[in-house]
Amino acid sequence: MAGNTEKSRIFTRRAILIGGAQVGLFSLLAGRLYYLQVLQGNEYRAMAEENRISLRMIAPPRGRILDRFGTPLAQNDQTYRVVLLPEQVTDLNDLLGKLGGYIDLGDLDRKRIERDLRDRSGFNAILVRDNLTRDQMDVIAVHTPELPGVDIDAGELRAYPYGETTAHILGYVGTASQKEIEDDEDSAVLKIPGFRIGKNGVEKQYEPALRGEAGDVEMEVNAHGRVVQELVRHDPRSGNDLTLAIDIGLQQFVQQRLAREEGGAAVILDIHSGEVLALASQPSFDPNLFTLGIAQDDWDKLNDDIHSPLLNKVIGGVYAPGSTIKPIIAMAALDANIAAPDETVYCPGFYEFGGHTFHCWKHGGHGHVNMTEALAGSCDTYFYDLGHRVGIDLIQSMAQRFGLGQKLGIDLPHERGGFVPSRAWKLANRHEAWQQGETLIAAIGQGYMLTSPLQLAVMAARIANGGYAVIPHIAQKVGDATAVSENWPSMGLKQRHLDVVKQGMSDVINATSGTAYAARITQAGMEMAGKTGTAQVRHISETEHEEGVTKNDALPWKERDHALFAGFAPVGNPRYAVGVIVEHGGSGAHQAAPIARDILLECQNRAAKS
Repeated sequence: MAGNTEKSRIFTRRAILIGGAQVGLFSLLAGRLYYLQVLQGNEYRAMAEENRISLRMIAPPRGRILDRFGTPLAQNDQTYRVVLLPEQVTDLNDLLGKLGGYIDLGDLDRKRIERDLRDRSGFNAILVRDNLTRDQMDVIAVHTPELPGVDIDAGELRAYPYGETTAHILGYVGTASQKEIEDDEDSAVLKIPGFRIGKNGVEKQYEPALRGEAGDVEMEVNAHGRVVQELVRHDPRSGNDLTLAIDIGLQQFVQQRLAREEGGAAVILDIHSGEVLALASQPSFDPNLFTLGIAQDDWDKLNDDIHSPLLNKVIGGVYAPGSTIKPIIAMAALDANIAAPDETVYCPGFYEFGGHTFHCWKHGGHGHVNMTEALAGSCDTYFYDLGHRVGIDLIQSMAQRFGLGQKLGIDLPHERGGFVPSRAWKLANRHEAWQQGETLIAAIGQGYMLTSPLQLAVMAARIANGGYAVIPHIAQKVGDATAVSENWPSMGLKQRHLDVVKQGMSDVINATSGTAYAARITQAGMEMAGKTGTAQVRHISETEHEEGVTKNDALPWKERDHALFAGFAPVGNPRYAVGVIVEHGGSGAHQAAPIARDILLECQNRAAKS
């Protein structure tokens, strides 16, 4: 009995030891599990998910660009591209060698692909070639089994159906540069294969609105990075459609009318709203060339052309305004009570000042002329005298009130401000005192003065609309939202002064003594008003003045005068303003005014039919 009791005690001790060991072991396991699952659970869960889930971005469809009537000016055409899936590529050189047997892959293409593969983020595909032909797509599809990591991807390609007609308005798109990627807040989307951003025109100006928001897709991948299945998809949000104030029918007319000249620009806008109805620069270019990356030969051809086809001359070309500045000189004199409209100046064909002779364009002179007659006949002598009395500082002040010599803030990139000088400017920048003779030159739009065709149109608009500081704009709506407020402030000018200038500008066209009488609109109720300008680009010596100035036709194209015009219509109830320049075109009356007439007439006829 005693033996059994001893055995029982030994068994009990052993059971307790074994049980304690088991309890301790399970406690350790439980503690470890608690540590891993509770204390460190989030960290290990994230590590596991990161290994298991691949996130790829989906490019958003770019918003369309429409004219004021809803006609597409920029749209997205479906395209197919060949891409590399980085996680499936094992031997890049071998793969590109095989792929090069089916599509052209040069050294630059290979270097770009290697760079993109090295710099890639996440599992985004790498673009190899965009805009595949049907034959290329078929042959690659057939050989996909021997091309691990190669895939054919559907995408969109920006297209401009009106080509050169709308190039300087729309601009173009292209692949983002490294600097653009670094500067962009949404840089990740710029790395999506085939993704393009606005590089010029409204494509660039309204890039954030047109771009939209990228989507993404979550995919399950195995230990080797191969895609197993798609888990979650978030579709991208399309960019907003951009509706412009442009009338594509009028735009086509203006571009075609201007195409008769070697170089120039024209713009027409609504004087009350500021909406730009047409804007053309000659020569133009095809923006479709840039969508896939312009070829070097095409790029060199555009850059080497002396007529500057890439330059939007409406906003980026600045020229001496010539006699188109004279309405501003008249307004400055009237506003400062320096001259009355009926005061006359005698013009013998020249003006003597400071021992120098300043010539009028009319060799025999205009005789006695008042303000409206001087505007109608563009008498230089009258404005030499008036400019001298007004002074350059008042001229600058009035010019800036009418939008000259400064950026207007149109919703297009690369606008230039032009220039109107002053005494303070010359002293600060040239370290010289202003000379009175320079004021005389400025009073006929020569010397330091520089203006753009857009500024001339805005000047005419502000004269015609009763002195309201209208600002030009291209866009009408972004999505459903109005792009620009059109509540323009008054410039504080007296209506009777504006009426004098408007009458003088009407007489330029509609009086027999006017410089542009031959270019008048004869349809009743559609008559136009305006001011011609002929700006010298070369020095004319005193000897040439005495013996006869060489005619423009006898000069090389680059030495001929610029022809300019600024005007509005209809005279009785102004609605539209126009600015025109024909580079090295000669006379503003003979070259620029007829273009302005045709544009204003076409615009009014289209408005009457709508």
